[in-house]
Amino acid sequence: MIPLPRRPLDPEAGTRRWYENELGWATAPGSPLRLVTGLRFDVLDVPVEAGVAALGRLAPDSPVAVQGDRMRLLVAAGSAEELPGLLEWLEWGALALDLVALGADGSVEAPAPLESASTGARPLPMAGSGAPAVRAGSQEAALRGAAVWLRPPEPGREVESSLPTLAALGGGVGAPDLVRLVDTVATHCHRVRLRRAGAQRLASS
Repeated sequence: MIPLPRRPLDPEAGTRRWYENELGWATAPGSPLRLVTGLRFDVLDVPVEAGVAALGRLAPDSPVAVQGDRMRLLVAAGSAEELPGLLEWLEWGALALDLVALGADGSVEAPAPLESASTGARPLPMAGSGAPAVRAGSQEAALRGAAVWLRPPEPGREVESSLPTLAALGGGVGAPDLVRLVDTVATHCHRVRLRRAGAQRLASS
């Protein structure tokens, strides 16, 4: 009897299990491994400079990832739907900002779990240049352009309680305020846009 061919091993199976079993986060089928947004959290995808400026608006245990020159800030589920209205209310709606919100039916590349993520990893220090300081074990992945955790999630801890939310406006619930976070991010996205426009003008003159 000829044995049936074996299915190739999924090199990301361990990472998928970590996200789904340890954190309870949904993953999308296929490769590369992606995290489903809009269920446990939404994501604000911003330039690193804007993300660094916004770190002070986040709880210390609020997960944050970086990929190349982009930073991904986890926010409360449903925030992506609120973003256009928030930007209008904050008087940023008329400007083109390099700010992307991922919510229902979206996904982001899953950063590889850090060894220390399961042992209570704390927020990472910032490098002297103001850029995120990536853990040594993740530097190779970062150089390849892969997503890496700046502030990794912690198994056994409900992520929702640490995420910025509209319900925090006015205080009283303990979660960071989404309005202040969006205003900070939008301000620095605008500064990045102005600086890039100035650099292009100098280059063309």
